[in-house]
Amino acid sequence: MRIAVPLINGQLSSHFGHCECFRIVDTDETKRIVRTEDAVPPQHEPGVIPRWLKHLQTDVVITRGMGKRAIEHFRAYQVDVVTGAPVKPWEDLIKEYLEGSLEYEENICTH
Repeated sequence: MRIAVPLINGQLSSHFGHCECFRIVDTDETKRIVRTEDAVPPQHEPGVIPRWLKHLQTDVVITRGMGKRAIEHFRAYQVDVVTGAPVKPWEDLIKEYLEGSLEYEENICTH
């Protein structure tokens, strides 16, 4: 599985389209992290980042807030979207997501 997490200063960005980079995390069938890399996203414009992350073969995006149109783009590319994740270090988010213990809050993006 390949998971993308938008980051600012090593923690989850409040809005995926305004992050410094995406931490791309590859896991194996035992849910163990086997590889990570940082990828700088293209300029934020409607539909660009979902297409770019799909090109990077992303399966899941964990984010705090994301607009409805972006969610629709990801769904069209068959990429799962997790919204409402709390702001915390990426390692904690990945671990909790893989364990099924990630607690979600409200999607803070309203556009």
